[in-house]
Amino acid sequence: MPAWLAARMARLARVIVEAIVLEHGPEEVLARLAHPFWFQSFGAVMGMDWHSSGITTSVLGALKRGLGPAQDELGIYVCGGRGRHSRLTPDELLQFGERTGRDGAALARTSRLVAKIDSAAVQDGFSLYLHGFIVTRAGDWTVVQQGMLPERKLARRYHWTSPGLTSFLDDPHSAVEGENQGTIVNLADARASASRGAQLELLGTHGPDGIVGALAKRPLAGAVAVEIPAQQVLPHLTLPAHHEVREDDVLMRRLRGTLRAAAERGPADFAELLLTPGVGARTVEALAHVAEVIFGAPCRFSDPGRFSFALGGKDGHPFPVPLRVYDRTLSLLRRAVGAAKLGSGDRLSALRELDRQARELERHATTPSFEELVARERAAAPALGGRTV
Repeated sequence: MPAWLAARMARLARVIVEAIVLEHGPEEVLARLAHPFWFQSFGAVMGMDWHSSGITTSVLGALKRGLGPAQDELGIYVCGGRGRHSRLTPDELLQFGERTGRDGAALARTSRLVAKIDSAAVQDGFSLYLHGFIVTRAGDWTVVQQGMLPERKLARRYHWTSPGLTSFLDDPHSAVEGENQGTIVNLADARASASRGAQLELLGTHGPDGIVGALAKRPLAGAVAVEIPAQQVLPHLTLPAHHEVREDDVLMRRLRGTLRAAAERGPADFAELLLTPGVGARTVEALAHVAEVIFGAPCRFSDPGRFSFALGGKDGHPFPVPLRVYDRTLSLLRRAVGAAKLGSGDRLSALRELDRQARELERHATTPSFEELVARERAAAPALGGRTV
């Protein structure tokens, strides 16, 4: 992650979270981070590669850096991270407990348990290397952790959230994002309760040495056929193997609706902000995408590649990150959120209106085409400070 993008992502992550907290409270931030479609779109709208495994690392890193100075004000604390940082999570949760009066030791146990379940109870071939624990002052939490399958260079992300969680072993995940691996060992499944009980009984009766001795004398017999009920159909986010953003990866009617809303509502809703030197139509387009990330319904995030059209991607897909647009967007969002904090909600209302109008106008907008839009952005990139790695 280049420093020029990491710093901007941290600032943009903070202002987006601040807007969500102002609108809905910190619990909504947890709910969104636990939703894989939104999480993916959140990373894309900030200029990260739109579907790489680095989305997880970069989003959690941006949240930790961006929210760190404001964690007491917002009531949201980001612990953990990648590699050695993940192992520091229990200590960070103990410190959280000391700051807030919450049971940090219990949260630390939860952190260890969640990590152990996705590495031992769920044996799908993926080795965990990242663990992020996001907790509110009230003690509610969301965990986002990721494992890697090195030989295939594939990642799998596991989402957990405490609201509504009734068991750590009976289908506890809010989502698991990754390619289907076929038949795996999954003891964190309600259908595996009999197996878990039998293992405990066997261990209690014979002990580890007795089990090993029994297996040495008598190999396991053939498995008994058990009819397993079919898993209920879940919504899936299928991301392609190709790196670039293609037209098939984007719902064009939604993208056109966003662009048209920016063109029609921007001048009306952002009259004062548009007087800021250097702010123009392109900045309002970026704001319209960010507005949907703040206010949009979960069903709107099924095509995360669309949100890379806000501020591009660091790999140059669909176009280089326009740093001048990025900085102006940050400035306008900061002013809007700052005004809302002071009791003037007009500017956040303008963002909300951009999101509403995008849904209204997408039924009628027919231009531009995907190719025209990408060509326009790439042609404008040098003048807008376009940058890639």
